[in-house]
Amino acid sequence: MTKEYRLREEIPQEIDKILTPYPTLTRKLLFHRNIDNVEEAERFFNPDYNLDLHDPFLLYEMDKAVERLLKAIEKKEKIVIYSDYDADGIPGAVILREFIEALGHREVENYIPHRHLEGYGLHMDAIESLAKGKTELIITVDCGTADYEQVKLANSLGMDVVITDHHELNGKLPEALALINPKHPQGGYPFDGLCGAGVVFKLIQAVLSKGDFDFKDGREKWFLDLVGVATLSDMVPLVDENRALSFFGLKVLQKSPRPGLQKLWKKLGVLQKNLREDDITFSLAPRINAASRMDHPMDAFKLLATKDEAEADVLSDHLNKINDERKGVVASMVKEIKKQLEKRGELSNIVVLGNPNWKPSLLGLAANSIMDDIGKPIFLWGRNGDNELKGSCRSEGKTNVFSLMGIAENSFSQFGGHKMAGGFSVERNKVHTLELDLNVAFDKMKKSEDTSTFDSKSEYIDDAIVLDDINWNFYNQIAKFSPFGVGNPKPTFLLRGVIPKILKQFGKEKNHMEIVFENSNGNKIKAISFFSSPEKFSKTPKEGVPINLIASIENSTFRSYLELRLRIVDII
Repeated sequence: MTKEYRLREEIPQEIDKILTPYPTLTRKLLFHRNIDNVEEAERFFNPDYNLDLHDPFLLYEMDKAVERLLKAIEKKEKIVIYSDYDADGIPGAVILREFIEALGHREVENYIPHRHLEGYGLHMDAIESLAKGKTELIITVDCGTADYEQVKLANSLGMDVVITDHHELNGKLPEALALINPKHPQGGYPFDGLCGAGVVFKLIQAVLSKGDFDFKDGREKWFLDLVGVATLSDMVPLVDENRALSFFGLKVLQKSPRPGLQKLWKKLGVLQKNLREDDITFSLAPRINAASRMDHPMDAFKLLATKDEAEADVLSDHLNKINDERKGVVASMVKEIKKQLEKRGELSNIVVLGNPNWKPSLLGLAANSIMDDIGKPIFLWGRNGDNELKGSCRSEGKTNVFSLMGIAENSFSQFGGHKMAGGFSVERNKVHTLELDLNVAFDKMKKSEDTSTFDSKSEYIDDAIVLDDINWNFYNQIAKFSPFGVGNPKPTFLLRGVIPKILKQFGKEKNHMEIVFENSNGNKIKAISFFSSPEKFSKTPKEGVPINLIASIENSTFRSYLELRLRIVDII
């Protein structure tokens, strides 16, 4: 699908004058991040741990959660940490377990539901099993907000439940002892964008402020390595408190003593001291998620938690292997989806596809892979181990899929998520009309003219440059804005009429594309795009034929080799 791009407007003269202490590009990037004065700019460039992290007790019912956890520790009660199985829930579960044990409490266990057999959230069978195991307190991580009946069962079986979560509140709130969620309607937390592990870190901060423990001051900052992993992995906005958590999280990750991470970085050819957000989102997070997608979520937990070098070595090999297996399964699924789309021809506003043989745990990845091809919200469903139909959906960038599912709520037995992505369960007798129901809901949303349900897609280019502009001074201006992610995207640039000197595929399977250009001094500048080929882009590049290139600029340290290069966004 051909996309439309627009160059960002020039910075107003009055703002440009205020930001004169900074170079031209820096001023423009600041302005388009809604920063229009030097004080805000300095705070953005230099996050402050003490100033940028909010008071944890501003979170609704945090005081109740702290009191209950301290009571459990004092009375040596059995605590179970019940977490989600992804790259947010698992890191959050690891740091909470480590924290509780660091306080001297040993009666603590972890429960991670099986992604394929159980699915997301609390489950009745699991609750009953935990009760039989004499659990007295359940603390959730990255789940629980939607689990009214499950919490009710836990209460009836004599267990207290403390929920730590960040997902949208949908329906009747569970009657937990404490429901800690920055989105809570009765809360007054100044920032609602925390990830699940971020909420856990706020609980840790709160407990430390109230208890008298043999816990060295500042020791909790070492947990920021996994808070950073989760914040960068879970696609939460990297603004406000999350900027500080991801900024300091990366710094701790560069020094983290965790053997599992050290082994993995070494095998991936990544220098730990040079870690960047892309190493988390494109290398670590997929391997953590592969554990649950391919049936063994505790393998990822153990990788992050182990202190044993030998175990770390085995687990890092294992996660690399199953991640490769996952890639193969998803590739086959995407191929089948594309065949079905070709047969359909013209697509409706909302696209629904499914197959009982598709594994629900992989559908989100498949949806991501084909979004650029169709440019429409897509809902994919498959069948899990209990013969239940479950699926994932992704927005094309404009439509709020969570709101869409809310309008079509009678079509689902369960759903959840946020603007850009979600998950759902659907009954067999309703799956065949799901596409029709969602398209009717889409029309209702359109007529309502609710702008919150149709976000404008940001296809903006930050500036037009030439090949001679690409140098280390230019890159260093960009690097000050990192870490990049949702809410703080990588700057993109337009290079008009650049001529490919060399065009080739690289990698073991020749599935990555590289273009080599030359600047006016004859210096070679590489532009790469992973998992792509010339035909993928709006205009197919050819050697010797001028193209308009849209790209970001990055500093690659792969295999310890320092290289400034372009990352291709599109060719038009």
